[in-house]
Amino acid sequence: MPKFSLEKIVKNNRDDVFEIFSNFENYQRIIPQHFPSVRIRSMRGNVSVVEEHLILGGLELLIMAKHVSQKPFLHEIFVIGGDAKGSQFKQEFIELENATKILVDVDLKFKGKMMISAMFRKNNFKDDYDKMLDNFIKIAEN
Repeated sequence: MPKFSLEKIVKNNRDDVFEIFSNFENYQRIIPQHFPSVRIRSMRGNVSVVEEHLILGGLELLIMAKHVSQKPFLHEIFVIGGDAKGSQFKQEFIELENATKILVDVDLKFKGKMMISAMFRKNNFKDDYDKMLDNFIKIAEN
């Protein structure tokens, strides 16, 4: 299934950029076009389990995601249940002078009907995820 990497530069310090990208509690409020619903199931230290309704590549995915944060340099998301079980998202934050570089690795896996839908539709997951990152960046830079 789709596997891709992206790199972005954000004109803001790493702590602030990390806070916006890793604060899944606000996803529904700040980018509802990608996350119409987010419900926290469990939080313990730097690990959280979150029920998410994610729209990506024209598909509506219902997932259970485990967010693991190592502030301020790494945010990983492991899909532990739902339509994209086994998928992984890794966001690495590198401090630059007056900016932050974000390195993103995405490994999408689909099961059942979602796999068939992803295979036969012209879904461009990389472009859609890139647009989602751009929405986060607009927020981080303002």
